Amino acid sequence: MLFICDAPGGKTWFQIETEMEAARESQLMKHAVEKYYLRFRDAAKATYISTSRSFIEQDIGLAGHIRSAMPIFATLRDADGVGLATAMLPSRAQIDGFTSIVVGPSNDDPYPEHAEAIAVLGARLGLSLERDRCYPYHR
Repeated sequence: MLFICDAPGGKTWFQIETEMEAARESQLMKHAVEKYYLRFRDAAKATYISTSRSFIEQDIGLAGHIRSAMPIFATLRDADGVGLATAMLPSRAQIDGFTSIVVGPSNDDPYPEHAEAIAVLGARLGLSLERDRCYPYHR
């Protein structure tokens, strides 16, 4: 996982970077983030066009393309590594028309306990992460 930023109360946001991390997040948080991670990763990979004609060099740039084309998947952890919230946020290339999602364990609402930490993540990434727009199950 890649460090994104610290949040109040000894909490930290990390970016989920691998399939294994996404699988662990799904297991830990009891939700389907792994399914969405794989779906977006595969879609991003399908849009990659190699600039090299050499077989051995065809995937140079693939990892960077995937990182920029797929959403940012982030996890909020406390000082002991306990999962508190998971976020799916737009990459810089996706900001228009992308719906950010922030959920807690078992898709519960993370905002009552972690609104300040979610706001810190939003500020760090230049996103507005209000509960009314980002928590899909409040209606």
